[in-house]
Amino acid sequence: MTRIPPQDWYRQRPAGDGITWIDEPHIREFYRCNIWHVRGRDRDLMVDSGMGVVSLREWVPLVSERPLDAVASHTHFDHIGSHHEFPCRLCHSAEADILARPSRTSTLADPYVTDEIFEALPDVPYSSTTYSVTAAPATRLLEDGDVIELGDRHFEVIHTPGHSPGGIALWEAATGVLISGDIVYDGPLIEDTYHSDMGDYIRSMERLLRLPVRVVHGGHFPSFAGPRLTEIIKDWLKEKGA
Repeated sequence: MTRIPPQDWYRQRPAGDGITWIDEPHIREFYRCNIWHVRGRDRDLMVDSGMGVVSLREWVPLVSERPLDAVASHTHFDHIGSHHEFPCRLCHSAEADILARPSRTSTLADPYVTDEIFEALPDVPYSSTTYSVTAAPATRLLEDGDVIELGDRHFEVIHTPGHSPGGIALWEAATGVLISGDIVYDGPLIEDTYHSDMGDYIRSMERLLRLPVRVVHGGHFPSFAGPRLTEIIKDWLKEKGA
């Protein structure tokens, strides 16, 4: 399989509203986490950090230029792999234990992480069979209704259990921006992990449906507008008989 040098591992694209979309294009799309960087007046925000197979902080200068809150939308391997590189780490209290003491099982590295999830491998020491997430204990625990302040921007924490117990979305009412994590995105949703809960999932989707969302930046796949969010959720709820 082709090997990719670390300087070419990450990709950055503007997403509007002072938000940058960072991802790892050499991971197959279904497994490829979106990393969202938000510029604030006083500090920045980063939601999720990818697999961590190549140093994010070293090879994407954008995330190390200013003080930054590294938020975990949840603690699956593809979302928290580089969290240990950042001094300010935030996650919901329900998954703090996983962030502090990750295992291949608790982060879903088993059974998902194999060479098959890559289109090319990093040109650094890496083995899918021994891959694991580095411990990154949270420096701030989040609860529903908490606010992450960037000076001129304010993101409300919305607890969205269902995909996982401590899943969260971030809502910026002033702009209509929803950073949704893995509870909803425009692609196949995962509802059957070891700690998923369908009742919670339905309640989380119903809650998001009530927000006046303009644009959604999900945990996977490209961003989409508010009307598409309504369509996705209503179709999903109908499918579930909810």
